[in-house]
Amino acid sequence: MTTTATQTNHALGRDNVRFLGLDVHHPVFVVSSLTIVSFVAAVLVLRGGASLAFEALRAWLTSTFDWVFMGVGNAFVLFCLLLVATPLGSVRLGGAGARPDYSGPAWFSMLFAAGMGIGLMFFGVAEPIEHFRSPPLGLDPADTAAARRIGMAAAIFHWGVHPWAIYAVVALSLAFAAYNLGLPLTPRSAFHPLLGDAVWGPVGHVVDTLAVFATLFGLATSLGLGAGQTAAGLEHLFGIPATDATRVLLIAAVTAMATASVIAGLDRGVKRLSQANLLLALLLLAFVLAAGPTLEVAAGFFTSLGAYLAAIGPLSNWVGRDDHGFMHGWTTFYWAWWISWSPFVGMFIARVSRGRTVRGLVGCMLGAPMLIAVLWMNAFGGTAVSQYVDGGYTGVVDAVQAQQPELSLFRMLEALPLAGVTSGIAIVLVVVFFVTSSDSGSLVIDTITAGGKLDPPVVQRVFWCVFEGLVAIALLLGGGLVALQAAALATGFPFALVLVAMCCSTWKGLRDAAGR
Repeated sequence: MTTTATQTNHALGRDNVRFLGLDVHHPVFVVSSLTIVSFVAAVLVLRGGASLAFEALRAWLTSTFDWVFMGVGNAFVLFCLLLVATPLGSVRLGGAGARPDYSGPAWFSMLFAAGMGIGLMFFGVAEPIEHFRSPPLGLDPADTAAARRIGMAAAIFHWGVHPWAIYAVVALSLAFAAYNLGLPLTPRSAFHPLLGDAVWGPVGHVVDTLAVFATLFGLATSLGLGAGQTAAGLEHLFGIPATDATRVLLIAAVTAMATASVIAGLDRGVKRLSQANLLLALLLLAFVLAAGPTLEVAAGFFTSLGAYLAAIGPLSNWVGRDDHGFMHGWTTFYWAWWISWSPFVGMFIARVSRGRTVRGLVGCMLGAPMLIAVLWMNAFGGTAVSQYVDGGYTGVVDAVQAQQPELSLFRMLEALPLAGVTSGIAIVLVVVFFVTSSDSGSLVIDTITAGGKLDPPVVQRVFWCVFEGLVAIALLLGGGLVALQAAALATGFPFALVLVAMCCSTWKGLRDAAGR
């Protein structure tokens, strides 16, 4: 039996209760909010013990379940390529007569800002340098040319097709359920082709609750990284100490700005911030390309792309590897982080992707951001490597060796002209990425906990925006970067299994829609 939108809204609406201006979707809202409140309180009370627990959890998850994270990451890439190559790619989201709600540039700016912006700012310089100094796959760092190639390939690997395949699985599943099946824009809807009306019961509640946890902790990880980098930039430029107090104040300030954007709504707030963000990022990228080793970076784009394509197979394999520090400390964490971000990014992209074909959505998500990642890593990371290898400048290396990756971007800019101006722009860019991640994530969590409604009460948007900030503060105080990474891993693991089932459901739904 096919569920109509009216039947679906009734099925979800029967659990909704108005309370203090909130549109409470029982039990998703109640369970997720109470659990998160309890978590924040426990971490703040048990700060020392929480730090040790997070460190142990991170080590256990990365060493025990590395094969799960890497295996499903590869499976999602193959699934997306299969969709693009088969006739199912011609299915249009919203029906044959649907047309995109947003122009290509506006759509891509929102996609880019939500999916990778703040991470590229944090790791764009530090990661290529780190992999150049300690190459994966057992390569000798003394071989400078080989280390340079594999270091750049390894950095691009973590920002290329794998993360965007993870996002595409969720975005496509939710967009198809919402626009072709007439279901609410909430994770449970993606399973309707497999489970039918059972998704409105306990199974659906579990899926939506897991999505809330994954989204919130994935966002908290990004907010914590953004706060650390902004604090490092302020200390670098103005001498303001990068203490926990500074980071907490930054998270509070950004949360306030994100709340204002959330209140403004998707078109007036999130879209405009995303477009401003992309423009500012492109300006900074253009400056680094012009002021850095321009010809070397330009040639390096094709070299880096080729190195990435050549290394993607060995880097994706987890069997017989000896470079456990790289595989566990970087790849496993990244895949868990992307999976925990996938409900947020996927739902947000689904919300703005009506009218696009399956092939257009998935193909663009895999191709365009990957090329941006190659260009960004080669420009920022490649410039830093050239400064070190060709010019003897050790500023970035010193920051990485001192375990201050948040400072690496500013150390790279320090060796270029107009360092004060560009570092200031970089701080603004990090903050705006910070805000766009928070406000977009709040809209997504708000939609899930309201049962898929796209216009829940404003007070509920504010509620979730504030709690994102509180979770980020709790993790920051309860263990720093290790706590942030442990939270992403812990929420990413169960949701990885949800995404596997989502692929099966989406495949069945698309085949049914295409009459195959």
